[in-house]
Amino acid sequence: MSRPLDGKVALVAGATRGAGRGIALELGAAGATVYVTGRTTRARRSEYDRPETIEDTADLVTQAGGQGIAVPADHLDPAQVRAVVDRIDDERGRLNVLVNDIWGGEKLFEFDAPVWEHDLDNGLRMLRLAVDTHAITSHHALPLLLRRPGGLVVEMTDGTAEYNRDNYRNNLFYDLAKNAVLRMGFCLGHELGPRGATAVALTPGWLRSEMMLDHFGVTEDNWRDALDRVPHFAISESPRYVGRAVAALAADPDVARFNGRSLSSGGLAQEYGFTDLDGSRPDAWRYLVEVQDAGKPADVTGYR
Repeated sequence: MSRPLDGKVALVAGATRGAGRGIALELGAAGATVYVTGRTTRARRSEYDRPETIEDTADLVTQAGGQGIAVPADHLDPAQVRAVVDRIDDERGRLNVLVNDIWGGEKLFEFDAPVWEHDLDNGLRMLRLAVDTHAITSHHALPLLLRRPGGLVVEMTDGTAEYNRDNYRNNLFYDLAKNAVLRMGFCLGHELGPRGATAVALTPGWLRSEMMLDHFGVTEDNWRDALDRVPHFAISESPRYVGRAVAALAADPDVARFNGRSLSSGGLAQEYGFTDLDGSRPDAWRYLVEVQDAGKPADVTGYR
């Protein structure tokens, strides 16, 4: 197997489940040492109260061919984040890839609730989880990443800059949260580019996360059973798909050409030639515009 990331060190912040786990696994499969952080461990669950743990993610990274290292951390606590970075520095002396995938807001937002009706505490916490965590992590981790040229920062969000520019995303708090992260990728591109590193914002499409599969009562093995109820779910993708997007970016010696840009898993699949686990290349954001949002019947022909 090709191991283009042999010798590289990555930090996937927010790797307990979902996209973060998929990214960590694919970085490991490419040979990287991957530090994975999150709040749910085998000893303690976060308020999500779900079974996935960072130790499980680290084990999967190692099974995939890399080295997974689980480090419990709440990324709203600067001292905990500083401790994570200090540990990476002490143990490896370098950081090549930083993935800011911290989120944790799925149980906080209310679909289509105007700001005066949305629970205020939940909305403000959503912004802290989406924005403060990323800023705190970048503040502490980027000096280590910049120690060597060629570093990569990936800001994970929901939606491309183009799609989010033209579409209201569920409610004010969610819209602000996801657009702020897009802007972080742009701003970090300006700050890192002249210093020899690259920053991008990246979105998966309709992600078959553990929580999404549970919501529809299916598994990764039988997810198509949900299509009778949710036909557009046919465009969905596994977390490994966006993971392969990050691994491809991290292995690209010319990745700086994307600096400051908004990218998607489907777009990068066309660029690099990788596929999802089933061999397809779903292009969710084009599908959303041209099929789902246009009110057409579900049909993924030409979109995966």
